[in-house]
Amino acid sequence: MPEHRGRKHHQDRVAETLREEIGAMLEGELVDPRIAFCYVSEVVLNPGGKSARVYVAVDAAVPDIAKAEADTVAGLEAAKGFIRFQVKERMGVRHVPELAFFADRSGRFQARIDELMDRSRKRQKVRVE
Repeated sequence: MPEHRGRKHHQDRVAETLREEIGAMLEGELVDPRIAFCYVSEVVLNPGGKSARVYVAVDAAVPDIAKAEADTVAGLEAAKGFIRFQVKERMGVRHVPELAFFADRSGRFQARIDELMDRSRKRQKVRVE
């Protein structure tokens, strides 16, 4: 098992670098109007390092968040070639993983769970008193 520790560390570093570089591009370099205000929440690199899943969280302040997520993912998929080229130039590597973009809804789910838990606590508090 110790021989895999270095490989895992390398994959974690590559994933973190991808997250930072793609995040920097989202802040100002990509000008597609479909891409809403968003950030890269996580990058999951496959064990072989040939592909990566990029999870993008869209700001919840937009009126129709489902449409904004779909449009943002579509815009990022359209810009995938440009993103890979820029990442390759910035990282100075020979191979950049194939990127797949997905909407990250975990923050919204967590907020809904917190809301339901608060509601449940208030009901239990009322029953006890």
